[in-house]
Amino acid sequence: MNEITQIRKLSIWIFFIPLIAINFCLFVSQNPEFLEKTLFEVDQIGRSAFSIPYLDGSLSISRASRTFPQYLIFKPAMITTAIILYYYWKNNNDLINKYKLTNINYKFKIFGILSAIFLAIHSIFLGIKFDIQIYKLMRRVILLLFIVFELIAQGLLVYHFFKIKEKISNLINKKILFLKALLVSILIIVAILSLPILLNKGNTHFKHALEWNYFVGVILFYLFTRLFWKRTT
Repeated sequence: MNEITQIRKLSIWIFFIPLIAINFCLFVSQNPEFLEKTLFEVDQIGRSAFSIPYLDGSLSISRASRTFPQYLIFKPAMITTAIILYYYWKNNNDLINKYKLTNINYKFKIFGILSAIFLAIHSIFLGIKFDIQIYKLMRRVILLLFIVFELIAQGLLVYHFFKIKEKISNLINKKILFLKALLVSILIIVAILSLPILLNKGNTHFKHALEWNYFVGVILFYLFTRLFWKRTT
């Protein structure tokens, strides 16, 4: 089935493009000497000592990615991911319509596309400096909306797959379906439990470590998608 083939291809790109981008930005941030005396000399703000932010939360994804030349990697990667996300959710919507014999835009498609839009907006404005408090607030709200809409879309899609799992049983790995459901549940629970800490000042290292790991958790859903669908001919 064409939709399944496309979904399998798109999902692997959605996982690897942002994963490689943020870690490459981290590498550049921690190894600025490789670009010394070149056109791509690393901005002082974007430099950091060696650390593993997934564990120690020494710096945020934003700091590792928002300055020159890291944003030359980060912004195109995230905008590309946002475009691929649009087609991912569209293809899933077409697939569900086929099995349910409907012709509607399911809520997971709407929320999924909205999350892609907010990811693109966040990427475009990352690193642009405006000395306006409302701008800083809006940037955080946009990032929050990306995460919230992404989790809603993922949860709704998993729900629909559970409803039709018997119809597609020969095309899927049911164990991966349960893993996808478990992953989304964990992400939602972690978000709720972390909210009081995130709303308070301080705990910077915890917030940064959570940011790195949470982002990987969100895109891990798409790696599971690749494993979820069996290869079709």
